[in-house]
Amino acid sequence: MDDVFVGSLMTSPVTTVPADTPAKAAAALMLDEGISSVVVVDEDNQLEGVLTSTDFVAIAAAEASAASFSVADHMTTDVVTTTAQASIVDVADLLIEHGIHHVPVVDDTEGVVGMVTTTDLTAYLSGAVDGESARAWT
Repeated sequence: MDDVFVGSLMTSPVTTVPADTPAKAAAALMLDEGISSVVVVDEDNQLEGVLTSTDFVAIAAAEASAASFSVADHMTTDVVTTTAQASIVDVADLLIEHGIHHVPVVDDTEGVVGMVTTTDLTAYLSGAVDGESARAWT
């Protein structure tokens, strides 16, 4: 498993939004796409943050209306990232260490190139994917 790289399991392209996106629009996009997070990027596709379904739980717990906030108001900005060349074992360790379920995959020149999630790792371990489908990033 050490020789399986993130690039072969990550979801790409990743769903992104600019920081000024209304939270309500981001929530609708997440529902439409059937995803639990969006990556927040600038105009150069560089990572600015991540907004997850957990962030919307915090909004609801605060009895706030998502209609009155932008993505920037609730996104996580201290984002744990990885590269397409990282081992999936290293990424699994990151997920456990930080108690997270999503890790954006970044490249120095292209910015955000994908997302690897606990679902991606589980699909690989179950045999649902073979780890060879996206070797272009390795």
